Amino acid sequence: MERHAEVLLKDALALPQAERSEIAGRLLESLEPPPETSVEEAWREEVAARVAALDAAEVETVPWEEVRDHLLEKLGERRGT
Repeated sequence: MERHAEVLLKDALALPQAERSEIAGRLLESLEPPPETSVEEAWREEVAARVAALDAAEVETVPWEEVRDHLLEKLGERRGT
């Protein structure tokens, strides 16, 4: 690591946890390739369609506890317990 990077790291590590977390998140985001516009648009459309279906009472929601219990049951079946 170059000297400049080492100084930056030392300074960053001296920051409060919340600020270190923010910096870490931004650094990780900078390593990701930019999202494909078509994929992002498709997700926006999907989310809008699902919200509209919920608002129109076209779908039935399931409480998280019920979904979790079902998943744990299925996981137990796969593991043979």
